[in-house]
Amino acid sequence: MHRRQRTSHLGLLLLASQLFQVGVDNVPPVTLAVLGVNVYLFLFPAAPLLKTCVSVQQAYWSSDWRRLLLSPFHHVDDWHLYFNMASFLWKGMKLERRLGGAWFLYLLSVFSLLTGLVYLLLEALLTELTDDPSYSMACAVGFSGVLFALKVLNNHYHPGGATYVMGLPVSNRYASWVELVLIHITSPGTSFVGHLAGILVGLLYTSGPLKTIMKRCADLVTSNGHGAHHHAYYRSAGTSGYGGSNGGYSGNFHYAAHHSTNQAASYSGGLTEEQQLEEAIRNSLNDRGQTHGGGDPPPYGFSLPQEPSAEEMRWRRLRRFDS
Repeated sequence: MHRRQRTSHLGLLLLASQLFQVGVDNVPPVTLAVLGVNVYLFLFPAAPLLKTCVSVQQAYWSSDWRRLLLSPFHHVDDWHLYFNMASFLWKGMKLERRLGGAWFLYLLSVFSLLTGLVYLLLEALLTELTDDPSYSMACAVGFSGVLFALKVLNNHYHPGGATYVMGLPVSNRYASWVELVLIHITSPGTSFVGHLAGILVGLLYTSGPLKTIMKRCADLVTSNGHGAHHHAYYRSAGTSGYGGSNGGYSGNFHYAAHHSTNQAASYSGGLTEEQQLEEAIRNSLNDRGQTHGGGDPPPYGFSLPQEPSAEEMRWRRLRRFDS
């Protein structure tokens, strides 16, 4: 039976410190719940790692499809958990506030399942092309595949920005691919195919049919049993709620946040990854509690006052005359 090595759990302590610096009340509910599930399953795993990791041999040949559900939420050690959850913390805060909790939960569920399926397809394809059965036996575990899919989503919303990778600016269009290669070079033990699967799932959503399919499925479910209000919500979340970008947020390690007391605060890639992560989360909290029209969360980046339209000016003059 596989046993997890006993460690000092320093990664868990750092994650707890990071969470309390942000403030538990400031973390959106779905993000907090998913983070909690990952921590809980690290401390009390549903099964040993060898029975939760996903591979062609175990999932397809042995028909153990339960691994597709378990593998994203189990981690090898506390450092694996820490880096994945620290990254998910700020990605979740950004995306859940933008998309809404219900759609974000729906998105995470689909991404978690599809990342595992695409991983299996890629490993099976490699086995056929190379005639090497080791690809079918490669077993992957962890949330990083889903994180790469979320990274593609973030970069899609901010196409004109740049991500600082090892201190070098990289266009958001190519940031995920550059990080995929660099992680594989610097950490050979990571799953290149698992991360690639996440990127492909993200592209299926931003550039392929996945978003449309998800919208139609949500519309079908809500129209059958949840009423017009929820139907309209999902329809909005799947279309205009995703579309635009107002901002200066520019990827993983370069952030420009709106402040209520000054124009904006931004920083470059001169800091370490951990320092930049902390600064990004800290800056994002300055937007909490502010709302724009209809109670929607404020846009990320610089917020400029809008000039009143000619129609608004005309009605203002009429009201002034009436008074």
